[in-house]
Amino acid sequence: MSRTRLSAVGANVFALGAVSLVTDVSSEMVTAILPVYLVLGLHLSPAAYGLVDGLYTGATALLRIVGGYVADRVRRRKVVAGAGYALSAVAKLGLLAAGASAAAIGAVITLDRTGKGLRTAPRDALITLSAPEPLLGRAFGIHRAMDSMGAFAGPLVALAVLAAVGAADPEAFDAVFVVSFCIAAIGVLLLVLFVRDRRTPKAANPVSPRAAAALLRGSGVRRLLVAACVLGLATVGDGFVYLLLQHKEDIATGWFPLLAVGTNLSYLLLAAPLGALADRVGRLPVVLGGYGALALVYLLLAGPVSGWPLLATALALYGAFYAATDGVLMALAGPLLPESLRTTGISLVQTAQALAYFTSSVLFGLAWQFWGPDRAIVVAAGGAVAAIAVTFVVLSPRKVTA
Repeated sequence: MSRTRLSAVGANVFALGAVSLVTDVSSEMVTAILPVYLVLGLHLSPAAYGLVDGLYTGATALLRIVGGYVADRVRRRKVVAGAGYALSAVAKLGLLAAGASAAAIGAVITLDRTGKGLRTAPRDALITLSAPEPLLGRAFGIHRAMDSMGAFAGPLVALAVLAAVGAADPEAFDAVFVVSFCIAAIGVLLLVLFVRDRRTPKAANPVSPRAAAALLRGSGVRRLLVAACVLGLATVGDGFVYLLLQHKEDIATGWFPLLAVGTNLSYLLLAAPLGALADRVGRLPVVLGGYGALALVYLLLAGPVSGWPLLATALALYGAFYAATDGVLMALAGPLLPESLRTTGISLVQTAQALAYFTSSVLFGLAWQFWGPDRAIVVAAGGAVAAIAVTFVVLSPRKVTA
């Protein structure tokens, strides 16, 4: 990508990317080990883990709408995003008190996700307001690439802390939590010092619940919400993908966090190029291609391929799925939404997807428990293919209008 194109994206996008990079180092230090810890350490059943995993993303989904609406109402998106980042940082210290209690861990995770729910829509709205519309794919690609740098580094930092303290030491995980909090605090400081708020002009009609509800009268927004729900239902979640790989390959518990490292390396390498590709060829084809990669991951987990070929291919495709869908879907949404309600509209899309993901995670956990992992993942692959077809019909260019 040329230097001119990079500068056109804007310094604010890079500042937001730096905040996300540091924050993801902090969060991934903790989340990379949670699936194996909950299932193998606390002996949760697949169904119980599916509920916890769904809550991890879906329980605070409605707070995304609250955060988005408040940010539009006060026109201070940076302040609302900063509150979310700070809440997630404080939650890291809560893990020190949670111990081995699954209920306490769940409460702390919910607090952390509450922070994420508050910050995500204002942050993404700031990106859409900080870059020209023709370069939104690049802007989100750059941001998500920087975000994935942190996600890539987080598990490695956690392993380094465990190695320094001694994995067998009862205080080892406490050390991870303390370091995670310190890194998260640095992320909040970066936001305060370097991110500029983009306060849109005060709308002629004040932001209100009625104005927010009026977004749903736009056919483009309605179709985007339907697509977000369908695509959310096709996603079973990272934890299940990694647990299926661990189940199939009998990966040692100590190596489990490195599965996330593999995914995030692929995401890191592909996020910016796929964002730029989305600007050139269209955002919808890139999103659909990403979900095609996800369907291939599910088929690989159900197929005969094993060993390093399976691990390398599945993790590369899984990272490609995220690179092609995460920021690109938000870039697709941005132009459909008025500036005065940009954050609220983005939060509606994210909430629809998160609630659908909650449903998907619970259903997949039940399917695994009662049908077995092989049959469950085959059904998930079929669901992903169906979601691609439905999304293509719903969001075909001739129908996406504001």
